[in-house]
Amino acid sequence: MLLQSGAPTRPTFWGIGPVGKAAFYYLAALAIVVFLLGAYRRVTRYAAGREDPLPRLDDLPGRVVAAARTVGSNRTLRDGDVVAGFAHAFVLWGFLTLLIATTILGIDMDFYRPLTGESFFVGDFYLSYSFVVDAMGLLFVVGLGVFLYRRYAARDGRLWGRHTSNEDDLFVWALFLLGVGGYLTEGFRILGQNYPDFETVSFVGWATALVLDGAGMTPGMAEAAYPLVWWSHSILALAFIAAIPLGKPFHMLSSYANVVTHDDDAGRRLPGVPADLEETNAESIDDFTWKELLDQDACTKCGRCSAACPAKAAGRPLDPRDVILDLKNYRESRDAGDEEVPIVADGGTSVIDAETMESCMACMACMDACPVEIEHLTSFTRLNRQLVDQGDLDRNVQDVFQNVMQQGNTFGESQRNRADWADPLDADPADAREQSVEYLWYVGDYPSFDDRNEKVARSLARLFEEADVDYGILYDDEVYDGNDVRRVGEEFLFVEQAATLVDTFDDCEFEKIVCTDPHAFNTFANEYPEVDFQEFADDPMMDVPEENWAGAPVFHWTQVVEDLVDDGRLGLRGDELDYTVTYHDPCHLGRYNGEYEAPRDLVRATGCDLAEMPRNRDDSFCCGGGGGGLWMEFDEEPKPSEERLREAVEDTRAGAAVEKFVVACPMCTTMFEDGRKTGDFEDEIEVVDVAELLIEAVEVRETGGVVAGEGGAAESPADD
Repeated sequence: MLLQSGAPTRPTFWGIGPVGKAAFYYLAALAIVVFLLGAYRRVTRYAAGREDPLPRLDDLPGRVVAAARTVGSNRTLRDGDVVAGFAHAFVLWGFLTLLIATTILGIDMDFYRPLTGESFFVGDFYLSYSFVVDAMGLLFVVGLGVFLYRRYAARDGRLWGRHTSNEDDLFVWALFLLGVGGYLTEGFRILGQNYPDFETVSFVGWATALVLDGAGMTPGMAEAAYPLVWWSHSILALAFIAAIPLGKPFHMLSSYANVVTHDDDAGRRLPGVPADLEETNAESIDDFTWKELLDQDACTKCGRCSAACPAKAAGRPLDPRDVILDLKNYRESRDAGDEEVPIVADGGTSVIDAETMESCMACMACMDACPVEIEHLTSFTRLNRQLVDQGDLDRNVQDVFQNVMQQGNTFGESQRNRADWADPLDADPADAREQSVEYLWYVGDYPSFDDRNEKVARSLARLFEEADVDYGILYDDEVYDGNDVRRVGEEFLFVEQAATLVDTFDDCEFEKIVCTDPHAFNTFANEYPEVDFQEFADDPMMDVPEENWAGAPVFHWTQVVEDLVDDGRLGLRGDELDYTVTYHDPCHLGRYNGEYEAPRDLVRATGCDLAEMPRNRDDSFCCGGGGGGLWMEFDEEPKPSEERLREAVEDTRAGAAVEKFVVACPMCTTMFEDGRKTGDFEDEIEVVDVAELLIEAVEVRETGGVVAGEGGAAESPADD
C-alpha cells in the first residue's frame, strides 16, 4: 500500500473490519490482565518465602546491567553446547525483536496517530522495520527448528526426563507456530495485495507469497483467506501472552530475575543458620527462601545439570534437575491444597529421599552448568540440614561427626598424634603457636592421619625447607576445618570447628595461611570470614570467639610453590623429569575457586609432558569424595574415581602412554588410590600428588640427572 504521498507502508487490520478490531482489543486487554494477575501471583508467592540471608538486591542497577549482558550474550548457554547456545540466542533475539516491533506498531496505531493525525510507520522507517523484522524472525524460526530437531529427531537424552511433559511440547511448538504463522500472515497479505514492489524488503514474507502462488492460490483467494489466517495467528499470540505466568514460558522472566539476584559466591560459601533452636530447615516448603523458590521457577528443564552431575553418571539416585523440580511441583500442589508430606526423609513418603541427598558430592558441576544461575547447592544443603535435624543420616557420616566432636578430627585419632607424619623429616616444622611465621601451614586431617597422604605432607614440607620458606604448623591445636561436615548438613558442628580454629589463629602470629587441602582452602578463604559467631554468643553449648574473624590471606600450597619456582628458589631447570602425565582438577580448587594454572605450571616445571583429559578445568569430573562422599559407601558402577581413571588412560591425547595421574587434593588422592584397586588400574597408571612430582624433580636436580618416562633413558647434563 502507498500513501497519497507515495511513501511505502502497509494497512493495519487489513480486511478485519471495525467489529473485528474491537474484538481484538478486547482480547488483547484480557490477555494482558491474565498475564499481570498471573505474574502478581508468582511474585506474591516468592514474597511468602523466607527472607534470604544474603544481599540479593544490593547494587540493583549494576546487577540488572550485568544480567542483561549475560542473558543478551547467551554466554552461559554457549558454554559446553555451542549449537544450543546459538540456537537459543536466535530465539531470544528474534523474540525480542518481534516483541519490540509489535510494541512500535502499537505505539504508532494507538498513540501517535490519534495524537498527531499522522503515522511514522511509513517510508524508509517502514522499509527498514520490515527488513529487520523479517531477518530476525527468520533467526527465531531457525533457532526453534534446531530445538525441534534435537528434541524429536535427535532425541537428545538430556531434554527428556521424569519431569518432561506436554507443557514442554506446547511451549516449543507454540513459539514455532508463532514464527511460522507470522510469515504465513505476511505472505497472504503480500499475495492478496498483488505483490507491492517495495514489499521485497520483507524477503521471507515475499518468498512465502511466491510459494502460495505456486501452490495455485490467487490474490483473490489470499485476500479472502487473510482474516482467518490473521485471527489464527493473533489468537495464538494472545493466548501465549496470557499463558506466560502459568507454566514454562514464565522462565523467560524468572530466569532473568534469577541471574539478577544470584550470588557470585554461591556454593563456595553457604548461608548460615540462626542460633534459635526453634528454627527449622526444611520441615515444610515454607522454610525455603524467596530466592530458592525463584530457583525452582527459573528451571527450564534443559538437563545441563543432569548431564554434568557425576553422581547421576555413577548411577546414584540423584538428578539435580529432578530435585529442583520435585520441590517446585510439591510447592504448587501444596498451594492447590494437596496433603502435606515430609520434604526429605530416610524412607517412607517424602518429596526427596535421604539417599538422593547423600549422593551429592557438592562438586558444583550442576551450578557451573546451569545457564540460569540456579544455586542447587544452597537448596541441597538446606535439605541435608533437615536430615541432620531428623537424625536421618548415613551411619558412617554420624560416626565421622562423633569423631570430630570427641577428638577434633574425622579419623577419631588422638590429637597428640597429629604431627606424627613429620617424624621422618630431618627437622621438625616450627611451632606456629610459639613463634611468629610468614606462613601458617594448615596441614589437614588426611595428610596428618592417612598413611598415603602423610607422604604428600612430607613432600610438601621438604619443598618448603628446600625453598627456605618461613612456615609453622599448629601441631595438636590443629583441628578439622569443617568444610564437608557443613555440606553434609551439620552446621553447628561446623561453627564449633570454626570457632576453635579462629581462636587458635588469633593466638598465633603469622602473615598468611597455606593449606594442603583445597577444601580447607575454600573454607578459610570464603566461609570463616562470613561466620557470625556473635549469633551464637548466648548459646551455653557453644564456645565461640568474642569477635568474628577478620580473615587473612589464604592460599593453596600450589599457589605458594608456584611463586617459589618462578623465583628460582627450588632451582628447577624444567627438564628433570620425562614422564607423560595428566592432571585432575580438584573441585574445591578449580570449580570453586578458579585456580587451574598453578598446579599445571608446577607439573610443567618438572619437565613432564602434560596431556589434558577431555574434561578439565571447570568441566572436571569429581573424584566422588566431596560432600561427605569419602565417608559413605555406594552401590555404583563405575565409581566416579574409576570413570576418571578410565578417561585418563583412554581418552587423553596421549592415551595409554600416560604414566602418572597427578592430583592436588588429599581427598582426591584417597579416592583415586581406591579407584586404582577397584577398577583394575594398578598396572596402568600411578597416582601422585603434585608435591611428590616436584620433590622427585628436586632430587633429580640435586643428583644432576633426568628421570625418563616410558621409552626414555636417564641422562646427565653432561650428555646435553
